[in-house]
Amino acid sequence: MISLNKRRTFLKVGFFSSAIVFTNGCDILGVEKLSDTIKVVQNDLFPKAKELHINISKYMNIIFQHSRVDETDKEFIKNGIKWLNEEAVKMFEVPYTKLSKSKRQEVLEGIAKYRWGENWIDNMMRYIFEAMLGDPLYSGNNEEAGWKWLGFKGGNPRPKELYL
Repeated sequence: MISLNKRRTFLKVGFFSSAIVFTNGCDILGVEKLSDTIKVVQNDLFPKAKELHINISKYMNIIFQHSRVDETDKEFIKNGIKWLNEEAVKMFEVPYTKLSKSKRQEVLEGIAKYRWGENWIDNMMRYIFEAMLGDPLYSGNNEEAGWKWLGFKGGNPRPKELYL
C-alpha cells in the first residue's frame, strides 16, 4: 500500500503519466496529451518560437528523462499543465488546447494570479529559452534558428551526444 502522507508520493500517484484526464461528474470532457499542451503553451507564451520552429515538446521529453533534473521540478511542470487544463475546463468547459487564442490568454492571465501559476509560467519561459538557445542536438533549436535569430555563433567543440 502506498503512503499518501508525503506530498511527492501524492503528486506521483495523482498524475496520469503523459495524459491528463478531465471529468465533469461522470462525463469525460477530453484527454489531452502533455506534449500537445506544451506546444500550444510555448506558442502562447513566446509566439516567435512558432516562427523559428522551436520544438519545446521534444526538448521537454529530454528534460523529463534527464537524470540531473530534479524530480520535483519535473512533477511541477507536469502538474502545472494538468492545473492549466483544469483551469481552462473550469472557465470554458474545454481543455486549454481546444480554446481560441484569446481564451487561452485569459486562462494564462487567470493562473498568473496564483503563486503556482506565476512560478509555472516562469519555469515554462525558462525552458522555452533553453530549447531555443541550446545546442540543436537537444532537439529544440532546429537548424540553429534561435542562434541565427540572435546573431549568435555556437561554440566549439559542440556536443556529440546528449548529456543525460
